[in-house]
Amino acid sequence: MTRRLLFVAAALMAGCQPPAGTPPVGSSSNATGSAGRPASLVEARKGFQTHLRPQKGVRDPVDEPPPKVFQKVRYDSAVGPLAAYLTPDPKDGKKHPAIVWITGGDCNSIGDVWRPAPANNDQTAAAYRQAGLVMMFPSLRGGNDNPGIKEGFLGEVDDVLAAADFLAKQPYVDPARIYLGGHSTGGTLVLLVAECSDRFRVVFSFGPAEDVAGYGPRSGFLPFDLSNPQEVRLRSPGHWLDSIQSPVFVIEGTQKGNLDSLQAMERTNKNPKVKFLPVRAATHFSLLAPANRVIAQKILADDGPETNLTLIEDELSKLFRK
Repeated sequence: MTRRLLFVAAALMAGCQPPAGTPPVGSSSNATGSAGRPASLVEARKGFQTHLRPQKGVRDPVDEPPPKVFQKVRYDSAVGPLAAYLTPDPKDGKKHPAIVWITGGDCNSIGDVWRPAPANNDQTAAAYRQAGLVMMFPSLRGGNDNPGIKEGFLGEVDDVLAAADFLAKQPYVDPARIYLGGHSTGGTLVLLVAECSDRFRVVFSFGPAEDVAGYGPRSGFLPFDLSNPQEVRLRSPGHWLDSIQSPVFVIEGTQKGNLDSLQAMERTNKNPKVKFLPVRAATHFSLLAPANRVIAQKILADDGPETNLTLIEDELSKLFRK
């Protein structure tokens, strides 16, 4: 299988405009927890039973990566062993910082993330491995030839956390310096992960959707009943920003992207852990390579007992000034 899964067309970006009748985005939605407090996303997910549509299609195996760049591994999840690409052990006796990266498009599946990509559309996140970080690209339930079926931003949250558990056990990885990043649909998913767990030191969400209904029923990303508001709400990160406990940076270009989603979340957000960075003159795709190079260097320098990583809009926007 030759699968350039990453280079999705702009048409597959979040629509950013939820269908008419969709409740307005808020930091904790209408669900309530104990004592009438707004529920966290973890609380709201407890006991929820999703109803998924039948899924068809060919299950393609995972491509074999170049062994000096990635090894193909399997990590345990609630639905069974799932495939992933992982940086091999550099055999230098050190424990390295690591990042789990979730690709855009069909983020349940993985494919070729090792060939050089265009500078204005580098969805391989190669800057991290080039800087010396350990990288893990997990596939998720229902992707490739994995067990389980796609849930569209629900059970996949648990798969990403299972991938982090696997990564933390690698002898060449520093378990206290594991980061999480993702782009487009992957950006949406990593934001939901941050709303469910403080497992990651810092999270970088590029171009997410605040409401997954904006992807639309024809996108293939939403294998559930869109007419059920709770199905949509539990998968829409704009409703759960109050649940975030780790530092999170939401990043998007101001041109040809999901800027509306970033702005909608920024308007309602009251959580100081979440920072929104609209990058001037960048697009949904062109911001990736320059921004990831900057972030990779900041991760290398973020070596204290607690994170001191900072990121501001101007240091990214200046990369696009002519």
